[in-house]
Amino acid sequence: MSEPAQTTRDKTLMPRTAARLGAVQALYQMDVAHSELADVLAEFGSTRLGEDFEGGQCGEADFPFLRDLVTGVLREQLTIDPMINAVLAEGWALNRLDATLRAILRAAAYELTSRRDVPVRVVINEYVQVTHAFFGTDEPRLVNGVLDRLGRSAREKEFG
Repeated sequence: MSEPAQTTRDKTLMPRTAARLGAVQALYQMDVAHSELADVLAEFGSTRLGEDFEGGQCGEADFPFLRDLVTGVLREQLTIDPMINAVLAEGWALNRLDATLRAILRAAAYELTSRRDVPVRVVINEYVQVTHAFFGTDEPRLVNGVLDRLGRSAREKEFG
């Protein structure tokens, strides 16, 4: 996984933002290293959160939220992946993207489709910011565009 880039955001993140960062990292680890869900959740629940981002300045994560994101993505992946593929540019597929981008898009797609308690614009903004933690300018624009299309499809009424 690429190292997080320095961001201009406050170094102490909100608990759900920290959970989203942790969920992306956990999904990445499961995708690339083929780690087991129970092992990854145990690792992230005990020591890992707050150490790997922003030089240990990640802040306290909402671990139940992180667990819901990771387990939800795994449970809904057969639904989520085709949704993402449908809004990617022609000729692109989720499996062609960087593993970190796959993790970001999957976590965000799960939130957009299954966490109606979180406003769609918050989901999009949060995952664009998560993307900025790992990439320069092109990838956050890609994530913003994909999530905007997914959000409009999943929650059209919230775009008014």
